[in-house]
Amino acid sequence: MSFVAVTQRVDISVPHGERRDALDQRWAAFLSVCGVTPVLVPNDAASAERLVRGVAVAGVLLTGGNSLAAYGGNAPERDATEFRLLGIAAERGWPVVGVCRGMQVIQHHAGVALGALDGHVACDHAVDLAGVRDVVNSYHELGAHDSAPGLDVLARAEDGVVEAVADRSRRLFGMMWHPERFTDPRPADVARLRAWWGIV
Repeated sequence: MSFVAVTQRVDISVPHGERRDALDQRWAAFLSVCGVTPVLVPNDAASAERLVRGVAVAGVLLTGGNSLAAYGGNAPERDATEFRLLGIAAERGWPVVGVCRGMQVIQHHAGVALGALDGHVACDHAVDLAGVRDVVNSYHELGAHDSAPGLDVLARAEDGVVEAVADRSRRLFGMMWHPERFTDPRPADVARLRAWWGIV
């Protein structure tokens, strides 16, 4: 069983006056199928760095939830944590997978401008994934039609929105659909993440 550092969304509980770190429980089940034990990373950049430098992880998973502060999001501490993790991953050569917001973090970090989208929230839609048609779930309000040098487009929706990217030299992979939200883990998604993290 391999360990992967997993980021969490920031949930704000107004009645309790708390900013809480949270992760959909479906991630644990999906990652177990992938042969991965999640190491949950707090949304505090310094604490997150101490944690990942002290644990032997096979890679990093940037999960969904929360818009980036640059696009109106209210969780700047999460942005700081995930950007810090990208830096450490580059330094250590760790492979990174970004899902939904996680892919947006990879795109934003690479200089890709995101914009508002129509028809990509709480629906299923088709994508062209390396020449193969697939149907995926979609929960994102932001996206891009273009990419940046070195960040290759692997999948697009029918309206041209970029749905998966990879920078193989920096070991970054992003996908806009949520593999953990399918009722049964899809073998292709499991194989894709295992391969990216080098889990055999």
